[in-house]
Amino acid sequence: MASLTRDDVAHLAGLARIELSDAELDRMVGELGVILDSVAKVQQAPIEGVSPMSHPMPLTNVTRPDVVRPGLTPEAALSGAPESAQQRFLVPRILDED
Repeated sequence: MASLTRDDVAHLAGLARIELSDAELDRMVGELGVILDSVAKVQQAPIEGVSPMSHPMPLTNVTRPDVVRPGLTPEAALSGAPESAQQRFLVPRILDED
């Protein structure tokens, strides 16, 4: 187990600006110790000849070609609007000027 002290955990909590009670500090000493031990085990893995990767499985981004297609005309877009003005939807004001 990693040799973390209660003072180490209190210092880390202070750096992270996290307030911990005495009971939480005591609990975190053990939990952070387990995490540090797990990281130490992973660091011992034989990685010679293994290239870095961002994901364990190869990923391919699925995209479609960016093709310009005709869209709605302003008149067609506003055809179902209850009210419009200057080629825009006209909606009731909900905020005052001030």
